[in-house]
Amino acid sequence: WVDETATDVIIFYQLLANKEQFMALLITDECINCDVCEPACPNEAISEGDDIYVIDPDLCTECVGHFDEPQCVVICTVDCIPHDPNHVETQSDLLAKYKRITGK
Repeated sequence: WVDETATDVIIFYQLLANKEQFMALLITDECINCDVCEPACPNEAISEGDDIYVIDPDLCTECVGHFDEPQCVVICTVDCIPHDPNHVETQSDLLAKYKRITGK
């Protein structure tokens, strides 16, 4: 049995060991529902949730294949879009997801 904190520490050390690993993004409860991130997402991974906007990790590629950096993070006015430690992916995973989503 491993608690959530231990899992986060394990993921952190995996990231340090393999710098090619990335994560999907998530929107925290600091979101002010300003609506600037949703149209910025080229994969339509961001949608309006019950209280705040949410990111679908199955559609989030951190803009790999589209831009050099995640556009939602760039445009967010309150800096509330960190990486999601529950969805660790490599650059290759993100590129494969991009290709699956776009058909390119």
